[in-house]
Formats: sequence, structure tokens, C-alpha cells
Amino acid sequence: MRIAKSDIPEKINIPGAIVRQLTGFGDATGFGKMAGEYFSMAAGVDIAPLLKGLENDLCQSPHWGYLITGEIMVTYTDASKETVNGGDLFYWPPGHTVAVTQDAEIILFSPQLEHCAVVEHLRKQLVG
Repeated sequence: MRIAKSDIPEKINIPGAIVRQLTGFGDATGFGKMAGEYFSMAAGVDIAPLLKGLENDLCQSPHWGYLITGEIMVTYTDASKETVNGGDLFYWPPGHTVAVTQDAEIILFSPQLEHCAVVEHLRKQLVG
């Protein structure tokens, strides 16, 4: 699920301040501590091969984030695809992979236990 800033409903709009809020933006039920993450990824990066060996060969951690710049194609368990663009807020449920189509700067908030396990799996895949 992604949403452009301009599509987030304004709740307050006064001189000097605009507050936008979208409720129901993912569910963190059952997850413990969260990690704040900053990723820089070049166009052409596709993490799918590195996810081999995880459940369904997909990232099983949910993520909430903001794509500062760039473009990312997200593929979900059901094979549906979604393009996230610079300036978008997003929620990626468990069961996804990403491919970077334009150099990207990403801020993620993820359940610490689940995503640290995925990152460690990726690291091990890279070092052999």
C-alpha cells in the first residue's frame, strides 16, 4: 500500500502548519520493538535472488516507510505489483520483494526481530 503526500487527507490546515493523517496504515499487532532504517539502493538492485531460502522466498517482515527519492517496484505474495515513487509513504506487508528501478533513498520502520533476521539472511547470501 502506497500513498502520495497529496492524497493523505488534511486534518489541519492553518497558516504555517498542515497536518495530514491516514489511519489504518498497516497493523503492528503482535510485533515487539521496531527498528528505524535508512537504505540507499542503486537502480537495478533486485533483492529477490537474495531472499531464496526464506518462507516463500520473500521478505516476511512488514515495513512502514517513506521513499525520499527514486522508484521501487514491489512484488507481493499474490504476484501483484506496485510502484512506489519518491515522496510516497508506504506499507509493505509480510510476503514481498523489491526491485529498484531508479536510485532510491528509503526510510523504513520495521519490527526489529523479524527484519534483523531478513537482513542477516541477505548478508549471508552476499558473503557466500
